[in-house]
Amino acid sequence: MAKEMIKEIGNKSREFYEFVLPPVDMYLENDKLIVLVDLPGFTKKDIKLSLEGNILFIQASKELCNLKNQNIICNQRPNIIDKKIRLPIEVTEKGVGSAKYEQGVLTIVVPIQKHGKEISIE
Repeated sequence: MAKEMIKEIGNKSREFYEFVLPPVDMYLENDKLIVLVDLPGFTKKDIKLSLEGNILFIQASKELCNLKNQNIICNQRPNIIDKKIRLPIEVTEKGVGSAKYEQGVLTIVVPIQKHGKEISIE
């Protein structure tokens, strides 16, 4: 009974984390927006990115084949990520400049669309 209860609590925790995760940091660097997304436990082939307007879609799904034959008591780490992030900038027509996945962190570089003209002051 206790084992089933712990397993159910773990499942609910994992479902909650799949909903709120992954943590995202964004910062401006020159003419680019840098987006950092924590996706530990996934591989590069598990992750799919797309961009529609200024909405960045991040989807990740991993196989649990190595855990199916084990007697799992608690599984809280997310198996599925489906995140939509509204970028605080206007994206250029080129879209995402680059994306790199390294040591559980996805780094996305998005060029910024500039408007207007800079005016120098004498």
